[in-house]
Amino acid sequence: MTQPRHYDLNHTSIWAKLHQHQRATRHMHMRELFAADPQRFQRFSLSLGPLLMDYSKHRITERTLELLFELADAAHLKDWRQRMRAGEAINVSEKRAVLHMALRGQAGDDFQVDGQPVMAQVLAVRARMAAFAEQVRSGAWLGFDGRPIRAVVNLGIGGSDLGPLLACRALRPYAAAQLDMRFVANLDGQHLAQALEGLEPATTLFIVASKSFTTPETLMNAEAARAWLLAAAPAEAVARHFVAISSQTERVRAFGIDPANMFEFWDWVGGRYSVWSAIGLSVMLSIGPAAFEDFLAGARRMDAHFLEAPFAQNIPVILALLGVWYNTFYRAHTHAIMPYDQGLARLPAYLQQLDMESNGKRVGRYGETLDFDTGPVIWGEVGVNSQHAFFQLLHQGTRLVPCDFIVPMRSHYPLDRHHEALVANCFAQTEALMRGKTEAEVLGELAGLDGDTLDMLLPQKLFPGNQPSTTLALDAITPHTLGMLLAMYEHKVFVQGVIWGINSFDQWGVEYGKQLARQIQPELADASAALAHDASTNALIAHYRARKAQS
Repeated sequence: MTQPRHYDLNHTSIWAKLHQHQRATRHMHMRELFAADPQRFQRFSLSLGPLLMDYSKHRITERTLELLFELADAAHLKDWRQRMRAGEAINVSEKRAVLHMALRGQAGDDFQVDGQPVMAQVLAVRARMAAFAEQVRSGAWLGFDGRPIRAVVNLGIGGSDLGPLLACRALRPYAAAQLDMRFVANLDGQHLAQALEGLEPATTLFIVASKSFTTPETLMNAEAARAWLLAAAPAEAVARHFVAISSQTERVRAFGIDPANMFEFWDWVGGRYSVWSAIGLSVMLSIGPAAFEDFLAGARRMDAHFLEAPFAQNIPVILALLGVWYNTFYRAHTHAIMPYDQGLARLPAYLQQLDMESNGKRVGRYGETLDFDTGPVIWGEVGVNSQHAFFQLLHQGTRLVPCDFIVPMRSHYPLDRHHEALVANCFAQTEALMRGKTEAEVLGELAGLDGDTLDMLLPQKLFPGNQPSTTLALDAITPHTLGMLLAMYEHKVFVQGVIWGINSFDQWGVEYGKQLARQIQPELADASAALAHDASTNALIAHYRARKAQS
């Protein structure tokens, strides 16, 4: 396939048209757009099975979308999409393919890397995961004293933690009651110590998730967990209580893990895209192989939609283009995620890594400096708690903050009228952010007050509205719908990277701090070591040494 040409999209006519369109329409109010078009919801909403996306509450017209689709064409989105699907090395800085879609593929799918089919190895690892999960879930996998496993502790960081943690919590209604799933990522010893509270070494299984098996945080936690086990068990117990998700057989063996209990994944899988791979072993242990297959099927359904649907009916494409519209042309530099489901409480953190590690770049895929705004700051909190935390800023602050509201229509925990109240709050917030409250409406509420009180209260009670939001309504949070949701956001991030000319699949910015940490750590331990950092860092190291000496 011919590689799309290198171009400066921000110097094209469509880029200029979008800036001009933004200036011409920036004073439009969505309240007026809804009043002028009773069919606005039908015009600006899409459904895919159990997922409804309502994007009618945005500062857009039909013309806005026309221009954004033209922008996608100018960025050669269709070509880049096909290149990813074909297994070309679109991660140009690391010369790697990007094939997380293959991880949720099925027999008969033709995914290739360097001309070699990969589905056989993907399915083989998945089958080994399923066999192992069935052993643990059935009680056939025994600890060193002959009792079955009752707790699983996943040791990973970044994508080896955020995705599995999110999925296990979101899908808790489908979880095996006999397994206590716990996750440790932080290097702070507090995290591991608290995760081990109440557990018995003889009935605890550890998953060490590190592709290279050199990730410092994960390996330090794994070594501490091994010491905890061996304080109560013989050395050979490590092989019964530790499994690895890695590609480094000798390092796994040296740790004490039987390579037969190592589950492989590949360099064409980025960490933040890896929950579908062996990294999802904790998820499969929790919900079982059949439900995990449904999780993959949901993602596969979104993949097919993304690859086949025209842009005007394509959920991830439209979601991505709306994000570009605000971030790059409105210079709205943050994006809020509000899941109205307690099981999705970690979704904002998961999306922070997915989005900000992918598109938090100031240079294009070929090293050129970009002179426009790229990836936004992703943040958020579970609703309705978020309403009592930061919604004041959304409603009456000075910043434009596009929002995603995610809500299931059915709850696994239908207590009294709790879920109706939850959904009502979600829908009400999207309406309030869109509508605002006018001076005339406030005056009607304050009728009868004296002049001084009215003058003081009137501006306090005004709501400008016109804050954009997307509502993503799922029938329920199930393995299938969660798979759809996460794959949708993966494709959204990819589309935005293509528009901005970014390589969304490397993360060189993550490495620099790690390099400096490896230099500083021995200097903290050795009070005689000479320091050659800046004055601030030198002083902080000296402060640590002094306080450590006093303890």
